[in-house]
Amino acid sequence: MRRFLPPFLITLALVAMFATAAFVVQALDGESIDAGRSDGASTPVGAEVEFDEDFGEVVVYDVLDDGSLDPEPEGVTAEVWDLWIRLVGADAAASSISQFRVGDSDTSDTLAYVYQDTNPQFFTLAVNLATADDEQLMVATLVHEYAHVFSFGPTEFERKVEACDTFETIEGCALADSYLYAFYEAFWADYTDRPDLENVDPDIAWEFYLANEEDFVSDYAATNLGEDFAESFMTFVIEEEWSPDTPTGAKLEFFTQYPELVELREQMRAGAADELGLT
Repeated sequence: MRRFLPPFLITLALVAMFATAAFVVQALDGESIDAGRSDGASTPVGAEVEFDEDFGEVVVYDVLDDGSLDPEPEGVTAEVWDLWIRLVGADAAASSISQFRVGDSDTSDTLAYVYQDTNPQFFTLAVNLATADDEQLMVATLVHEYAHVFSFGPTEFERKVEACDTFETIEGCALADSYLYAFYEAFWADYTDRPDLENVDPDIAWEFYLANEEDFVSDYAATNLGEDFAESFMTFVIEEEWSPDTPTGAKLEFFTQYPELVELREQMRAGAADELGLT
């Protein structure tokens, strides 16, 4: 996940920390340009192409009010966006995602990322198309990223406070009834050796994971609170069943106290039934 509020940029991508930015190229009317994609597809006419230090060239799409993209995507890009819509719904996509960025780098370890816009209601979603052939991995990746979207959204944090009784991140003070604060209280508050809640150092995360391996659904989950939440929610959606008596099972069971997240799980499993082999 990449999260930023001006004037800084903090990156928490699926594997490592990277910066975004650089030059922008505008496709000329009546022409298409090669976006550097390994499948040889061309960039839609009118689309912007930006340089990303992780993915290389990325094609930029705006998300419209009905959940469609402008310009209209083609090929693998269209398939991935269609999967996103099937997972989260067109209304949720339109009300939470302002921009969709796609790259195609077979040398990058990052699968996808999201970062918050200056308007905290909206996020940008970026996906590495080089991983799109693995359908189950793509489903897991998109579910993980949407967990960041709904857990760091504007209804979960108070941006400007003089004192915070929960915990603070770059997004502000976590509300007492937020998902992340409840998750923190249940699973992170009692650690004496935990990393910073916004840690991005993989060495620190690895040491923490080795010391508490049974507590996490993956080594990446030990990176920080937000990644543990997202990895656990992703596992909650994909796994058929679990034992709530185990440390990781308790994390999956955590989400069942929220009817809206149980409903979201069912929606996501139905939307990706073919990719998950549920049909």
